[in-house]
Amino acid sequence: MQKTKRLLAIEKIISGEKIFSQGALLKKLKVKGIICTQATLSRNLRQLGISRVPDGSGGYRYSLPGINKVTQESDAKLNIIMVIREIVEAKGLMVIRTIPGNANATAYFIDNAGRYEIAGTIAGDDTILVIPRDGITLNQVHNCLELIMPGLHKKISGMDIAWKRKKTTGKNYPANKQIL
Repeated sequence: MQKTKRLLAIEKIISGEKIFSQGALLKKLKVKGIICTQATLSRNLRQLGISRVPDGSGGYRYSLPGINKVTQESDAKLNIIMVIREIVEAKGLMVIRTIPGNANATAYFIDNAGRYEIAGTIAGDDTILVIPRDGITLNQVHNCLELIMPGLHKKISGMDIAWKRKKTTGKNYPANKQIL
């Protein structure tokens, strides 16, 4: 659990700030209550695929993989989010339901994000089984999915609220309406 927390903190710090040395990163982690050795930090950076890139002023800073790419992934993320219908937790595993015919592409997108928390996925036509690594909680998998596809849970929770209203009242109310 400590390792996962540390990996997520490292990613968050590096994505939000310019970090020029492992010493500076160790200090930032310490402020967050995470203490580790330089050797452990070095292994974690390698595991996350974090590298040093030129900072434009003659020095180097740490960068997450793909952070410097001008990507079309934002469109892909938006399209992936639009096909997801539901997320269900089941005994330490997660099932994602998609619009029929979209599970393979969604699973491929999740697998290729290269996240430590997810060991892999198995996809059918409209269902994906997400398998977390040992010691990873479903809450951590949810956080990971939100990092891969920002806005996912907001979209799912809005759909979930509309579905619950229809189930309890028999009427299909828009998600933003109050039931009196």
